Amino acid sequence: MFEGKKLGFGLMRLPLTDANDKGSIDIEALKEMVDTFMEQGFTYFDTAWMYCAFKSENAVKEALTDRYPRDRYTLTTKLHASYLKTKEDRDRIFEEQRQKTGVDYFDYYLIHAIDQELYSIYNEMDCFNWLIEKKKQGFVKHIGFSYHDSAEFLDQVLTEHPEMEFVQLQMNYLDWESAEVQSRKCYEVASKHGKPVIVMEPVKGGTLADVPAEVRESFTAYHPDLSVPSWAIRFVASLDNVAMVLSGMSNMEQLMDNISYMKEFVPMNAEETELVHKAAEMIKDSIAIPCTGCSYCTEGCPMQIAIPDLFRVYNKSKRGEITDVEANEEYRQLTESGGKARECLACGQCQVACPQHLEIINYLKDVAKCMEKQD
Repeated sequence: MFEGKKLGFGLMRLPLTDANDKGSIDIEALKEMVDTFMEQGFTYFDTAWMYCAFKSENAVKEALTDRYPRDRYTLTTKLHASYLKTKEDRDRIFEEQRQKTGVDYFDYYLIHAIDQELYSIYNEMDCFNWLIEKKKQGFVKHIGFSYHDSAEFLDQVLTEHPEMEFVQLQMNYLDWESAEVQSRKCYEVASKHGKPVIVMEPVKGGTLADVPAEVRESFTAYHPDLSVPSWAIRFVASLDNVAMVLSGMSNMEQLMDNISYMKEFVPMNAEETELVHKAAEMIKDSIAIPCTGCSYCTEGCPMQIAIPDLFRVYNKSKRGEITDVEANEEYRQLTESGGKARECLACGQCQVACPQHLEIINYLKDVAKCMEKQD
């Protein structure tokens, strides 16, 4: 089912012309990245209905599908329960996705971000049988789902839906033994059911690219020529049942770095794996808010709070990477066009949307206490 190299282009964090506008995709920069990716023998592209303020699928058409023959690449997209009000919405969205991306069929199609709450919606809307029918009709080649919940519940979903061909899981060395994310346990459940795994968030939204100095030094001492993010991607790519690792690449530098070690991928040895697990323990002590920066939480925020960006500044401040003055200035810039942390209405929509199930409302209170002292 999965062929070729193990690195996939995740089209969720793309180059932007305006850092404050997720939909302002820099198409020319993306075209260069797509061309380089393809020239180096990589073919897998992953998008979704709501990525980049609903503009990611349009960007796929401009940068990829209008410019390359259909047999040169593989394309994945997804259906999310948040946009389903009736069963008719399934076909409406699917047809719009085909128009937006410019393809007649999708190589892979996912039921998006299953957890216990969304699972009930997908069942109510009969999405699994709907997707099976799309495959029979030739509009989809392979069917699966992405997942954010416990290993126990994953076992239930796969038992009830053995027709699903693969699972997309959040897996990285920081979440490997996490009681919340359960990367290892979910991976083992997927393997038990014989389902290959696509990895999302291998660098945890950039968290594992910006590690404490002691972690960086340990990696550099062992492999002076390898980047810090490479350790995160190589860790999951080395697992036997991992078929593809997605990386959200937002500039050419990140893409070239990934290509440098994934073009001729060499799995980690035992010493490297041990270093990574030790790094996880050191990093856990340095993260105040474990946000991946996916931005699912921001779309429906009535106060237009840039939640992931505020969390990022807060984390950097707590780690001592920026001074109080620098943190305050970053915070001021981020809240010029959006709400402040203290203006959160506690409506809870962000927490419903969060794949990590973070207590965002309480975290925003922490941010307000720290960043708005002089406001």
